Amino acid sequence: MGIIRSLDEHLANQIAAGEVVERPASVLKELIENAVDAGASRIDVSAEEGGLHMLRVADNGSGIQPDDLLLAFQRHATSKISTGKDLFQIATLGFRGEALPSIAAVAKVKCVSSTDDGGLGQLLEIEGGAVKANRETNAPKGTEMIVKDLFYNTPARLKYMKTIQTELGHLSDIVYRQALARPDIAFTFSHNGNLLLRTPGNGELRQVVAAIYGTSSAKAMIELKDENPDYALHGLTAMPTETRANRNALTFLVNGRYIRSQALMQPVMQAYHTLLPLHRFPLAVLDLRMHPSLVDVNVHPAKLEVRFSKENELRAFVESAVKKAVSSEAYIPSGAATRTPKTNMWVQEQIRFQVPPVTAEDSEVPAALAKQEVAAAPQEHSSGTAAPSPRESVVGESPSGYAWKPQAGQYSSTTRERDSGRQALSEPIPEETWKAAFAAPAVKPQVPDFPELGWIGQLHGTYIVAQNSNGLYLIDQHAAHERIHYEFYYDKFGRPEEASQELLLPVTLEFAPDECTVLRSRLAAFESAGVYMEDFGGNTFIIRAVPHWFPSGDEAAIVREMAEWIIQERSVDLRVLREKAAIMCSCKASIKANQALTRESGEKLLQRLGECKQPYTCPHGRPIVVSFSTYELEKMFKRVTS
Repeated sequence: MGIIRSLDEHLANQIAAGEVVERPASVLKELIENAVDAGASRIDVSAEEGGLHMLRVADNGSGIQPDDLLLAFQRHATSKISTGKDLFQIATLGFRGEALPSIAAVAKVKCVSSTDDGGLGQLLEIEGGAVKANRETNAPKGTEMIVKDLFYNTPARLKYMKTIQTELGHLSDIVYRQALARPDIAFTFSHNGNLLLRTPGNGELRQVVAAIYGTSSAKAMIELKDENPDYALHGLTAMPTETRANRNALTFLVNGRYIRSQALMQPVMQAYHTLLPLHRFPLAVLDLRMHPSLVDVNVHPAKLEVRFSKENELRAFVESAVKKAVSSEAYIPSGAATRTPKTNMWVQEQIRFQVPPVTAEDSEVPAALAKQEVAAAPQEHSSGTAAPSPRESVVGESPSGYAWKPQAGQYSSTTRERDSGRQALSEPIPEETWKAAFAAPAVKPQVPDFPELGWIGQLHGTYIVAQNSNGLYLIDQHAAHERIHYEFYYDKFGRPEEASQELLLPVTLEFAPDECTVLRSRLAAFESAGVYMEDFGGNTFIIRAVPHWFPSGDEAAIVREMAEWIIQERSVDLRVLREKAAIMCSCKASIKANQALTRESGEKLLQRLGECKQPYTCPHGRPIVVSFSTYELEKMFKRVTS
């Protein structure tokens, strides 16, 4: 006799439950999705003891026909697909037909459903996969699902459940995500009789965000809306001042379905690059719409992961859309502990002032500070002349060798051409040249005008104190100078064919043997950034040329930091290398804390900061400017009482 046999149906359902029903939150997700698919406009969720004792989901949807109710609890029974073609254009949340039988196999389930307003419906009770009752009963239109004693007949699964508080956290997460996915549905959620969430169901996503994350967080959200022939993206994303310690506040929806996706996470984080502090994450609710044929949702038992057919194009679209949204607002944190009046409750204020126009030449480089500035401004390297030290900088000379004119915002070129074939900086760079070196940014953000500020003084040699008609401002001078230099260096690293200049005295660097092996295979990455480094034998490498605008005296340190990053990465993304190198240079070239500035140099720093593409955060994501509104100051001094 053979040893292969068909599994008992009840045992097969228990095995399937191991994939679909991981914990009470898994049950809740399936039940809410069924309610949404039924066209409900109201969904009430209640739980006891973290959902292990009882879960109840009641909706006012279309209901289940009496003849279909028992069939709905059979394996692979569904009304949502009928042919193989349907799998490639799934438009519903549930479709597998595994959820209800899997839940019924490991719990005590009661289902009451009605398809009309006549007051008559059908009741079905199942315990551990066995039908206990199937009869008519009084019921309003819709469906009520009650799941009790989850895993009562599978104690091995039950013992792996966490504390009630942990399970409640997972339940809450499911309800919150579903409420964010469908702001047009009124949700209520209670646990042990305590109401935890109520949404209005009026379609206003910001009100749902307020109910979940709080009013202040909702007010700090920016509306996002973008589309192209393949995708449409809408939702809310937070200003960089509204951050979280983990990724849990990021909600991704694809055709109304909540998913977990690195393909969407990475472009969102890239859009916030240099805007967020280290290890901080934004708050966002992003709903991506596309034709069902462009996404495969049938790749995960719990349908939490999907596969996109045009992933690279999607990543670029999402990054561009989010970057445009977060760059459309000015965000200067308030430094006061007091609240502003009810008529102006936003932490951030969008302030538009007239600033001197920026010419094409201006956008190429940031202006230098005055002669009293002790920053290590990048200098040219000539094969026959040593570069001047940072403290010997020419008055008003910029990092690229441009000289400051008396007229604000104007420059004249005094830079010597490196060779006869080199393009002038004002000439357009051919697209193929740009792309050969680095990936071009997905979008050029248009940031609101930086407020025009008047110099007051300097605090502790670290913060510039300034003012305007709106109030008082503190500017971190190092962070501000970093931002100015970062945008300059980022632009320059995008054009390495113009950058390199041979060093008068080559520099040698030594690395560990295992590091040398990696570096030898990745020397081309250095060349793409304008750094020419050769294997000198043994554990030594020699630097022959670096970009002429590298901070003077820090060439070796910058190349070493680049090398350390290249060594530790599995693969080198040239765009990331460009950003890393720009940040390294900007940090080393910028003025530091506890360095005195004159009024002239401070005012020039403020002017150049205002002409940056993104003047509100340093390359590391720290805020540059903090404001104290006039009202906040008057409030602190008790000049106003309201």
